Amino acid sequence: MRTPGHADVVVVAAGSSQRFGSDKLEADVGGRPLLAWTVDRLAESALVDDIVVVTSAERVERIRQAPWLSPKVVEVVVGGARRQESVAVGIRAITALEAPIPAETSDRVVLVHDGARPLVSSALVEAVIAAVRTHGAAIPMVAIAETVKRVGADGRILETVDRTGLAVAQTPQGATLGAFGLALGSRRDRGAEEITDEAALLEACNIPVHAIPGDPTNLKVTLPGDLVRAAAFLGASRSVEHAADDAKAASASRVGFGSDSHPFGPGSGLALGGILIELAPRLHGHSDGDVVLHAVAGALLGAAGLGDLGQMFPAGPETPTGIAGAKLLADVLARVADAGFEVVGLDCTIVAGRPRLGALLSSIADRIATLLAMDRALVNVKASSGNLDGMEGAGRGISATAVAVLGTRGQR
Repeated sequence: MRTPGHADVVVVAAGSSQRFGSDKLEADVGGRPLLAWTVDRLAESALVDDIVVVTSAERVERIRQAPWLSPKVVEVVVGGARRQESVAVGIRAITALEAPIPAETSDRVVLVHDGARPLVSSALVEAVIAAVRTHGAAIPMVAIAETVKRVGADGRILETVDRTGLAVAQTPQGATLGAFGLALGSRRDRGAEEITDEAALLEACNIPVHAIPGDPTNLKVTLPGDLVRAAAFLGASRSVEHAADDAKAASASRVGFGSDSHPFGPGSGLALGGILIELAPRLHGHSDGDVVLHAVAGALLGAAGLGDLGQMFPAGPETPTGIAGAKLLADVLARVADAGFEVVGLDCTIVAGRPRLGALLSSIADRIATLLAMDRALVNVKASSGNLDGMEGAGRGISATAVAVLGTRGQR
């Protein structure tokens, strides 16, 4: 049914997965192919009416016959050699669906989404739809947290790039059907020029595109390690036995966000991520100031719906001065377990102008995995220098953020 104010979606799934090493769209995640998760996430939105999947010739019949295919998928069609060609095929299929109501066709909202982005949320889908209604075209963007370097062919650092105003593009990207038709028509005869995303296609035709906040968890699976992280966020394990009950675990997954920051104080002995950096200045606070473990603990509490760390351990006489972050985390983990959850994925970011943390990130990840009794492959820790911005960039303190994924205990 064609509902005014709703949207249709083109799922681009025609790539060759060269960097992944095998067909990533058919890679097993919890007993289901990666593409199934993507389609289901899109179909969950009440504002999505119809979905067209554009794929390769060798996949098309398998997808058409797949038992997991959502009822909202109305067409599975063969795409082209380049992204813009596949998008054009999908847009033509959507246009055919709109033919019975030509008066509304040009204003119909259409989204284009990567088949390898299985973590897209209904909230993000609906935010893009709303932005297209207001602005005519929209794209979700995520600010760059890490320091950006330009690297030469020989591996030598050429310069540090000012990241002010820079952001990473995500999908779904959206526009009205009329705007897509105009852009695709104007680019049809421009040779072999590669268009990397729909915003670039629209920009090249002087069609304004509005940026909205993206979702940091909406990752694109490009390399095998990305698949492990996606599986963790979905609450499913990638199993060579293709265990069917892993899909049930995905429906019980919960995501939480935690953050913490502390200025440097007097003394030395920096507690960070459960390890001690003896010669670095200590962070000031009632506890040991371990911003990483505090952020992780906050993310676990948020995902489990158990309040916040300050409620559990207020900065007063009831909490021992200098209490170790590992102790706080252990207590939080026990509460999470009592609530029936276990940690199935964790991503942490540390922002610090000093000390240099690159060589320590693996050790911090190892320590966190040990403290949480989880698979090291499911813990990711990264760092930014702060790019001379704020307290962290000026070297006056350190901050950390964490995203944790919980699954129901015993279902992995």
